[in-house]
Amino acid sequence: MLRNSLILILILGLAAIMLSIFVDYTPKEKLGPVAEHYANNGKEEVGAANLVTAVVVTYRGLDTLGEVSILFLSAAIIGFFLKIRNEEHSKNQIVIRYSEILGTGAKILVPIIILLGAYVFINGHLTPGGGFQGGAIIASAFVLMLIALPRPALNHRVLSIIESFSGLSYVIIGLLGVFLAAGFLDNQIMSLGTFGTILSAGAVPVIYILIGLKVGTELTGIIGNLKEIQNEE
Repeated sequence: MLRNSLILILILGLAAIMLSIFVDYTPKEKLGPVAEHYANNGKEEVGAANLVTAVVVTYRGLDTLGEVSILFLSAAIIGFFLKIRNEEHSKNQIVIRYSEILGTGAKILVPIIILLGAYVFINGHLTPGGGFQGGAIIASAFVLMLIALPRPALNHRVLSIIESFSGLSYVIIGLLGVFLAAGFLDNQIMSLGTFGTILSAGAVPVIYILIGLKVGTELTGIIGNLKEIQNEE
């Protein structure tokens, strides 16, 4: 009875908060000063055709660093609490046989999905996408592989090396912006290039590649750990 009462109180409290937000909501008729600066000066300062995602790794670079750090901590915590059994202790493990159609389809689709993910984060400064989106797409390819294949080869050491390299490189590029340009993750440490081309927006494409690799390896590591624990059970 007490538990149900607490649940009801929480639901009513949440409903009251949402109602107050809805009643007091007034749509903005013009951009704020910060957003207006992005819109008016972003093309010249960032040089990216897709200013929305470019803002994430330039003007709001510290926010992105925080988001990547949270994802890293989540992956580290999951890896700490989920014990991965060594191969010599899993000889008696029952291997589930999947259908030949599913396995063959996965082998064909996985490279295509990885290629799509790479395209999304490499072209994040030109088209909708970016590092987080591309990394999530790449991770979905490994999820498909883990689902479709009985014992997919997933090297956690390689994933860890790629994750560490991309994260460290991201921070180094950010610090180079402090010393060589106007601030942390300032993309003008490299030439802005020709607007609208793949080699434009300064260091933004490089930053997106690093973010995509880091997000992809972290999400893949999380799914891989969960899969191995499931197999042990």
